[in-house]
Amino acid sequence: MTSVVRTGAPFGDFVAAAERSGRLVVQPRMGFGDVERMRHGLARTKEADAVTVGTLTLDSYTRIGDHAAAARALAEGVGLNGYPIVARPDDDTVRLLDGVRSEDFPVQVRHGSSRPQDIFRTLTRLGLEATEGGPVSYCLPYSRTPLREAVDCWVEGTEILAESGADGTHPHLESFGGCMLGQLCPPGLLVAISLLEGIFFRQHGVRSLSLSYAQQTHPRQDEEAVLALRRLAREHLPDTQWHVVLYAYMGVYPRTPRGASLLMEQAARTAVRAGAARLIVKTRAEAFRIPTVEENVEALENAARAAARQRALPPSDTASSDSETYAEAKALVEAVLDLDGDVGRSLPEAFDRGLLDVPFCLHPDNRGRTRSYIDGDGRLRWSTTGDLPITNGPTRLPRGGLTADALLRMLHHVERHYDTAA
Repeated sequence: MTSVVRTGAPFGDFVAAAERSGRLVVQPRMGFGDVERMRHGLARTKEADAVTVGTLTLDSYTRIGDHAAAARALAEGVGLNGYPIVARPDDDTVRLLDGVRSEDFPVQVRHGSSRPQDIFRTLTRLGLEATEGGPVSYCLPYSRTPLREAVDCWVEGTEILAESGADGTHPHLESFGGCMLGQLCPPGLLVAISLLEGIFFRQHGVRSLSLSYAQQTHPRQDEEAVLALRRLAREHLPDTQWHVVLYAYMGVYPRTPRGASLLMEQAARTAVRAGAARLIVKTRAEAFRIPTVEENVEALENAARAAARQRALPPSDTASSDSETYAEAKALVEAVLDLDGDVGRSLPEAFDRGLLDVPFCLHPDNRGRTRSYIDGDGRLRWSTTGDLPITNGPTRLPRGGLTADALLRMLHHVERHYDTAA
């Protein structure tokens, strides 16, 4: 077995340096089963006219731990929807990364697994130090794994990653908590889950973190969410290296090229204005198919140009970051931390009690008593709060209530808004 030579700045250090220089880091979603296609995708990402980091997105078999099925697919020449890092020989991944991963181009492994231990053992053996996910965010949306079991798996996985830093490297772990279900989750809950997963990672030894938030339906509300996440991170993670990563909208995407571009440009502006250090991009092809490498490069460069044209909010607007989103997220975080000092124990208990409850999430360990809607201004609001410990409470629903037709309109709200604007 050949190990990857540890080359390149640690992921967190690279993003921190770009942030200090005032440049937004942009990153694609990208994963191919074929070594040469994956290497080409990484190389083109590196060559883009932007500050970029690379992505190795893993395949569905690896996500669920069926490495034998991934190996059979490779042997039979069956195409995979991502890179099977566990099933592939280590030498293949060494060859993939050789000469691409470098001081100015770190690579992150993205996977989607509620049981990530095999993935973490493999990536750390190969000298890769950056990955993402979380015990809640890679359990409730993507699996039927019991939440307590997912937490135990993520305790082990996080500690595997943390132990890989014993030789002086800086393993980096990103919470996917700010992207729960991708859409229609009010920002306060997204901010709270992202921060809580960050605290969980810190408790299990990882000191370089990123906290996520997914673009939603209203730019100003998104700015409030990123500012709230940054403020809560300063309050709860003072002894860690951290940054905020913003995801371009993860729901139904505009169908017109101009509408898709406007939405992506808005994400870049929001990232800069509110102080996110990294942006996960989407392409003009999102509404129709998996994008090509060149479409990803185009999206990276367009996002970087939009970011360069935008200035950050002045200190007077960011110093306090008081908002309804901050107050709601703070209440949720404190209610969970009050249950138990160990976040691995308090997170499942919070879902048991309904203190955390994701709207429209069908996982058996989610109470399912909360609902949200988009108000007349385009902001996400609670219509039913269940047992959430928040005081701003539900607001009045539009006439007719939350019918199936109303839900469908909400799911297409962003698509409609930006296609109309185009």
